Amino acid sequence: MPEDPLLVITGPTASGKTAVSIRVALELGGEIISADSVQVYRHLNIGSAKPTREEMMGVPHHLIDIIDPDEKFSVADYRTVAEKAINEVRRRGRVPIVCGGTIFYIRALVGGYAFPEHGFDPGVRERLRQKYSLLGVERLRQDLQAVDPEAARRIHPNDIRRAIRALEVYEITGRRISDSWGKADVLRVPAVMVAMDVEREELYSRIEERVERMLSAGLVEETRRILEMGYPANSGALHSVGYAEVIAYLKGECTLEEARRLIVRNTKHLAKRQLTWLRNDDRIVWVYAGKHSQLEAVVREISSIYRRHAELGGRR
Repeated sequence: MPEDPLLVITGPTASGKTAVSIRVALELGGEIISADSVQVYRHLNIGSAKPTREEMMGVPHHLIDIIDPDEKFSVADYRTVAEKAINEVRRRGRVPIVCGGTIFYIRALVGGYAFPEHGFDPGVRERLRQKYSLLGVERLRQDLQAVDPEAARRIHPNDIRRAIRALEVYEITGRRISDSWGKADVLRVPAVMVAMDVEREELYSRIEERVERMLSAGLVEETRRILEMGYPANSGALHSVGYAEVIAYLKGECTLEEARRLIVRNTKHLAKRQLTWLRNDDRIVWVYAGKHSQLEAVVREISSIYRRHAELGGRR
């Protein structure tokens, strides 16, 4: 008997994935496997919009709070731990529901993401880090654009770690890391992929409201506390949107109002990139989740889509 397909609930940031996925899990008897590259880190709670225990409504969540902010965690690491969690959920007779907006995580899990066939060279990486700590981020972006324009386009300007990694790959192998990204088209496992569809204007409004809530909830204090715990400001986790801008404020490089404006701007840019990636994936079923929808209706539609595909053995 074929295995039931994996359910993936994705969408741009602030599109309502978390609330929907929890209620779908209650409807289907499922457990949630996070696909969020910031929620994997301990202590980064407010800025990553981690669901609280109350918001989880008793639904088990996996791959949240599994590493410290200064630990390395690659896409390959994610795939390994996610597959283990999915298998454990299935052994319990439950439905694994992958929820999140980190596209590389989702592609690694269901899309046959092709990992570059080469190792790491800590010496090359450290030399590149030192080089760009002196020359600056703009020079880093220029150099990446020169050797791998696609990587330069898709890697966020704040994501120094991944930009350096792309340059490291090129220097070691002479190949562009982005060449491996284009091999993510073949499904590794049967999957039903659903994305939240929200009007752009409303999505941006939600982002602005979310940033205000995060700051009111203590994002600055949380960031300061993480730094006081001894985690360096250049940790990969703290380069994520929200924390990077607050750190700039704490260093006196900008005002709090400027940090707020930058968080809003960079989050909107993130949402735009997520939408671009998702719109280019014809495997995805879009479910309207905008202001004219009701949560219960969205949950029913996704549950119905999943059940229909499960009855077909996961074939689309």
